[in-house]
Amino acid sequence: MAYRCAICEKRPVSGFSYSHSNRATKRVFRPNLQKQRVVLCGRTRTVYVCSNCIRSGKTVRPSR
Repeated sequence: MAYRCAICEKRPVSGFSYSHSNRATKRVFRPNLQKQRVVLCGRTRTVYVCSNCIRSGKTVRPSR
């Protein structure tokens, strides 16, 4: 399974990490993914969702 948000398709991106002397080394910025039960296409599924989608209310939690 890809490391990506099921709602907004947010995924890891690459960039540079800069030291105090301004040397650049490659690094990866990963999204904050959480495992959640979500209603997608009328079905309840357990998927990985980023914290921005959870906070903004883009996810629909299943009713108990």
